[in-house]
Amino acid sequence: MLFRKKIEKSCAYCRYGTMLEDGLALCTKKGVVSQNGKCRKFDYDPTKRIPAKPKALDFEKYDSEDFSL
Repeated sequence: MLFRKKIEKSCAYCRYGTMLEDGLALCTKKGVVSQNGKCRKFDYDPTKRIPAKPKALDFEKYDSEDFSL
């Protein structure tokens, strides 16, 4: 969930962080840090969070009669 109340702190989706390559983030407050790092200045930015992909549906349990009118 993107907008839940208790969000785990991570530089990957902090307002002050910008993602770099190799799992690093550039923080305007702390400099270059790990993307999994966290600090007291954490401010959640929901636009930086990438939600997990939904699971693929399993259509094996249905037959053609289930899809006909």
